[in-house]
Amino acid sequence: MSGCFTVVKPGLQTCVQELPGRIGFLEQGFPFSGPFDAWSFRQANLLVGNDRDAAALECQFLGPTLKFQSDCQIGITGADMRPELDGEVVPMWTTIEVKAGQQLVLGAAIAGARSYLGFSGGIATEPVLGSRAVFHQAGVGGCALVAGQDVPLGGGAGANEIVTIPADKRPGFSNDKRWSIEALKGPNDDWLSDETTEIFFSVDWKVQAKSSRTGIRLTGPEFAFSERALNKNADHGHDPSNIIDHGYPLGAVNLAGQTPIILVHDSPSTGGFINPFTVASAALWKLGQVKPNEVLNFRCIDRAEATELRAEIDAATRPEVLERV
Repeated sequence: MSGCFTVVKPGLQTCVQELPGRIGFLEQGFPFSGPFDAWSFRQANLLVGNDRDAAALECQFLGPTLKFQSDCQIGITGADMRPELDGEVVPMWTTIEVKAGQQLVLGAAIAGARSYLGFSGGIATEPVLGSRAVFHQAGVGGCALVAGQDVPLGGGAGANEIVTIPADKRPGFSNDKRWSIEALKGPNDDWLSDETTEIFFSVDWKVQAKSSRTGIRLTGPEFAFSERALNKNADHGHDPSNIIDHGYPLGAVNLAGQTPIILVHDSPSTGGFINPFTVASAALWKLGQVKPNEVLNFRCIDRAEATELRAEIDAATRPEVLERV
């Protein structure tokens, strides 16, 4: 199958994303980008017979309305945006056959924040710097969808049969607006007092409205600093949270003064603030589903547990998990 779909309504910053993102350009200021919730993203691709990393849509908070110009299969995962095809409710986490001329409507997210929409053959926009992933704020790889836009699809054959993702293999969304986020100490945890480190892993942190694919801003108690941060060389800057410019890991809890900001997929790659903690890569999908004013509780883990969690998600995003309907 090949063809395209037309954007009737774009939704809120609906973007094309692809894995592993834009690799190899951090030193030039280009972030990784890619899907915020890679778990849901990959399962959307599995439902339509694609490679799990193929280009697909990320729909944020309010989904798009799309009109199909060709037959294809679609798979919808992630946040529940109450999808309807020609006015009829269609299931998520299951292969859906679509005919040319039909119209898909995704509404506002009920549970979670981001839905993922995979198409048989994948989205066939032109790669930029080796990836179709969109860095929306800079217009790298394109921009968010706009009304009237035709989006090309690849020539994949689609799934051989209608399949579904078993419930126990799907990501588990919060039902009480609270999320447990696995995180590791470091790389700059020794710039905080021991008491502050204990507090970080024991209190509630509220997600600010001023959060995005660049960073998740948090509100919580103030940080106290160690002797290392309070008595340092002048080249580290005057504020205790300042440090000589260094690289930022993806998922870093970046401390700008007293405001912790979790650096996510479209974040800067370097700067002059400390990163006392880092969210495990296996927990980044949760940050993609968090809404403003929801609450995060951080759980301290080590590298061994982080590796185990990542392996579990990897196993849940392989074709072997699919079940025939």
